[in-house]
Amino acid sequence: MGYSNAVSLRFCHFFLQQLGGAKFSLTLLNSVRRFLSCWLFCESEVIQTVVFYFSEGFFYILVKMKTQKDVNENGVYSEAKEPDRTQQSNGVPPARLESRRWLILFLFTFYSLSNAYQWIQYGIINNIFMKFYGVDGFSVDWLSMVYMLVYIPFIFPVTWLLDVKGLRVTALVANALNCAGTWIKVASARSDMFWVTMLGQLFSAVAQVFILGLPARIAGVWFGADEVSTACSIGVFGNQMGIAIGFLLPPILVPNGNDMNELAHNIRVMFYISAGVATFIFVLVAIVFEETPENPPSLSQAQARSTCADKYSYTASIFRLLVNKPFMLLVISYGLNVGCFYAVSTLLNRMIIEHYPGEEVNAGRIGLTIVTAGMGGSLICGIWLDKTKTYKLTTLIVYVLTLVGMLVYAFTLNLGHLWVVFVTAGVLGFFMTGYLPLGFEFAVELTYPESEGTSSGLLNCSAQIFGIIFTIGQGKIMDRWGTFAGNIFLCIFLLIGTIMTGFIKSELHRQKANKQAEDVGSLRG
Repeated sequence: MGYSNAVSLRFCHFFLQQLGGAKFSLTLLNSVRRFLSCWLFCESEVIQTVVFYFSEGFFYILVKMKTQKDVNENGVYSEAKEPDRTQQSNGVPPARLESRRWLILFLFTFYSLSNAYQWIQYGIINNIFMKFYGVDGFSVDWLSMVYMLVYIPFIFPVTWLLDVKGLRVTALVANALNCAGTWIKVASARSDMFWVTMLGQLFSAVAQVFILGLPARIAGVWFGADEVSTACSIGVFGNQMGIAIGFLLPPILVPNGNDMNELAHNIRVMFYISAGVATFIFVLVAIVFEETPENPPSLSQAQARSTCADKYSYTASIFRLLVNKPFMLLVISYGLNVGCFYAVSTLLNRMIIEHYPGEEVNAGRIGLTIVTAGMGGSLICGIWLDKTKTYKLTTLIVYVLTLVGMLVYAFTLNLGHLWVVFVTAGVLGFFMTGYLPLGFEFAVELTYPESEGTSSGLLNCSAQIFGIIFTIGQGKIMDRWGTFAGNIFLCIFLLIGTIMTGFIKSELHRQKANKQAEDVGSLRG
């Protein structure tokens, strides 16, 4: 076992010691390692490393569940003994946190992971699927872009369904579609079945519409005011982890070769693994996933529950968001940033193979580096926002650093040193994908008390539109002028997004000054 695995095991060992002691932690970790090594049909150090990074995130959630129940030495906060300080005289129910919130969040993270993995599993071995199905690269790109295309017309009815039917129905529909898509793709492991694999990917793409906007909604419904940003970051973590695994596993499970029968077998095994995981998660969600906690987790949620449902108008909410100038600036700037991420992810295989022929596996590992660095950025940004609430400044700084990271990546990709690409890709990923939960949380801050699902849906709709534009545009530029020109194309739009993010800060200051002037005028009057 390599150094990275040893580090991962030490982290997991520490977390499990907090839960059940040293002997328990070592026994469980060794059992998990042996099981996963057999399940993945290999003893790949890289795969084990990814598995244990995911385990660390899971054990982090378990530790949070445990520590939230304990009273600390100063007598601060105990879930079991918290007084009903938020009880209102007007009958608003008391706010209280429940340990089940971490289980709900973990389930969502798990099924988000399963769906996100399928988005990138074709693109990262683009050249292999071109050869297997006998299609061109643009056709394989559409297996990723269909996720973006489907989102645009479906987001508004799905958001309406979320607001009317709630989290549980949305989760069940998402998992049913995701599970169906994976089993359809099992039947497509033949060279004449490209249309079947596209059909399966279409089902998974529709499932994604029911998933992407949920982190902010689950965080708001299940978590306290001081945990919302962290919970949202962990929710986004699932999507990022799925993309990371999608970058890593397909090049390992489906190595390049000229034997079409062997390719068909390896592709079928990959699809069966996806289907088995999706089915298991679907059953878990059907049994365990709940709509809302028995007690509201915060005063704002308590007040929301006391509001009559017939006072809410989805159309009116959409209109209010569309005339909210700071929010609309965020919608465009968020779309530019995330659209660039979608383009880089979809075209990564082509970028790497152009400069480093035969490096399909390392292309996947570079994608893994981008996303795992971004997961670290997401968690750090979420914790920072919970502590400081500095949404405007943090969002602007991360956006500027994303632009810098993209410029460095563009100028170093063709130097001929893969280790340089790994470093620059990690820096880019830390800020570019670390921006995802920032956008969600900033949107909630700008649009309160509008539904988190509605604001998140508009953000993601913008991201899908720009994702399609950037993927097609960068792909055409790369075909004609090379990868450097394609990456500079993205840098230009990130610069525009940075300027627009600065405008958000200025607009909020202007609105605040106008409000203060109005208040002074009313007092004088």
